[in-house]
Amino acid sequence: MTTQTEGINNKKRNFESKEKHSSKCIGPVFNLEEYVKKDWWKRIFNAYYLKTDGDVVEDQRITKSEIAYFSSIMNFQPEHYILDLCCGQGRHCIELASQGFNNIYGLDRSRYLIQKAKSTAKNRGVICKFGEGDARKLPYNTDTFDFVMILGNSFGYFESMNDDFRVLKEVFRVLKPWGKILVDITDGDYIKKNFERRSWEWIDKELFVCRERSLSLDKHKLISREVITHVNKGVLVDQFYSERLYSKNKISKLLKDVGFSDIIFNGSITPESQRGQDLGMMKKRIIVSATVKKEWTEVKKKEKKIKNNVVVIFGDPNKPDLLKPSNIFDDDDFYTVDQLKNALKNLHEFNFVYLDNHNTLIQDLQNLRGKVDFAFNLCDEGYLNDARKELHIPALLEILNIPYTGSGPQCLAFCYDKSLVRGIAKELEIPVPEAIFIKPEEKIIDLPLYFPAIVKPNFGDSSFGITQKSVVENGEELLSAITEIREKFGYDKPILIEQFLTGKDLSVGIIGNPTDNYIILPIIEEDYSSLPPELPQICGYEAKWLPDSVYWNIKSIPANLPQEIVNIIEACSLKLFTRLECQDYTRFDWRLDSKGNPKLLEVNPNPGWCWDGHLAKMCNVANIPYKEMLRRILEATLKRIRL
Repeated sequence: MTTQTEGINNKKRNFESKEKHSSKCIGPVFNLEEYVKKDWWKRIFNAYYLKTDGDVVEDQRITKSEIAYFSSIMNFQPEHYILDLCCGQGRHCIELASQGFNNIYGLDRSRYLIQKAKSTAKNRGVICKFGEGDARKLPYNTDTFDFVMILGNSFGYFESMNDDFRVLKEVFRVLKPWGKILVDITDGDYIKKNFERRSWEWIDKELFVCRERSLSLDKHKLISREVITHVNKGVLVDQFYSERLYSKNKISKLLKDVGFSDIIFNGSITPESQRGQDLGMMKKRIIVSATVKKEWTEVKKKEKKIKNNVVVIFGDPNKPDLLKPSNIFDDDDFYTVDQLKNALKNLHEFNFVYLDNHNTLIQDLQNLRGKVDFAFNLCDEGYLNDARKELHIPALLEILNIPYTGSGPQCLAFCYDKSLVRGIAKELEIPVPEAIFIKPEEKIIDLPLYFPAIVKPNFGDSSFGITQKSVVENGEELLSAITEIREKFGYDKPILIEQFLTGKDLSVGIIGNPTDNYIILPIIEEDYSSLPPELPQICGYEAKWLPDSVYWNIKSIPANLPQEIVNIIEACSLKLFTRLECQDYTRFDWRLDSKGNPKLLEVNPNPGWCWDGHLAKMCNVANIPYKEMLRRILEATLKRIRL
């Protein structure tokens, strides 16, 4: 049942949505080429691409037919190592893997399409190794693949033809001797004479696309414009792009210049689109193959592996910690540290030394300069166990020029301020609950237009100040909750009154650094089935710090979510990871509203590293042991600082 307030808010959002979209079309354009950005390919391959080109690239029947044709040309075998370069959403890779091919790799520049590829492969129960990367600098060893495919007219996007040369040079490098390349590319001679200057078509019942095309001034590229429009929301996007037109002679010469031999043209293909409308540059494509004739690259002898020296920094166990119920480190804290040290002891490629005395921390780190490779910053308590000084540790390490794991001081400062993160999320069009910000000096408080609400400190982590009394149903309970945070927890900073969401309570973690190698861990949800029904379903202070509380028995379980919701949460979390300048590992907390829509609650850079924390629980779902979780964080840091 929709409340009056929700109805007003929905109307407001619909109005704002229409306003937001109404200015996205730039109107008539005399010269399309002037509007094409040099790096247009960084932005265009997203959900809209899958809709506008869906009649070809989302038709599994067409994909099956193409793979059958390509296999007959190349004679693929299950044991071959095959790379689909510029693989998009991985349709060809997934089809090969479903046919029993074991060593299938896909690489694409689009983060959205690679996440889509990983998700689809997982749902279909096949194994493909997908990654983000630039085709001009492949992240693979020399002499790795038996075949490299560049399919679906994915060649010729770069502004300079020299970049196309670099792509093929990299393909030549990663192919084994006698390996083969297969390029599926538009027939440039045909398109120059037969391209449609204007067209429009229905994508589905609500979306249609209008297209304009022209040849570039030098006649070597086809310039395209697409205006995608929603019947109710108006223009969604007005985008321009260009693709280089290769004739048979031109692509043959380029392959020869790179060093390929035995160049063969294997006919042409035209996809049988179910929509039967404008196919654009997919209409007639030539299929060219070539062979690499080279010597095996001499393998250099591996030097003896040198261990990395790492200093591990903790909170100070001899100082008060106001976040803990007894304000001191207890046996559970010392057990957690021992579990960590035991796991690190088994990472034989690292040597570890440990620092936890904050009285001498600065001097100790100065003494270690030049003797350690980097720091494993596990001091989430903050310098001198002051949570607001968590950012001081990476700042100190930067001053001393010691690289470190995890996020930097700017990111930690951002994420410590919940209201600031909410604002950044809104800027990125990421949904957040409604909220009111209350300054410490404010005596008169406007009641929110929504109940239930949750009252939480704007600054802080580890659920500090959030108890069952923080969830309120009316103004009287709201004032009582504010008083408790102020008096019981001694919190004198701004407070958030946030809409309390009643759906699933979710967390997702990322280890690594986009666009480099990284992993999005499985989403977990809090299982509140053990709670009495009258208690609010929150994982707050009692669940994390008070063993005698009924909240102590809350468990985390793998989340059962529609794939569409998983995609939204993962994509938005990646956006935030990049925008907030997170590094190496981060946890994102989400919750579903009563209608099942996900909304961001918090971003936790340098999240809890303990053996039984949420990050470790996600890793456990992914069959990643605690020791391996720590290794992946360390290796992500190593790769980042070396780059």
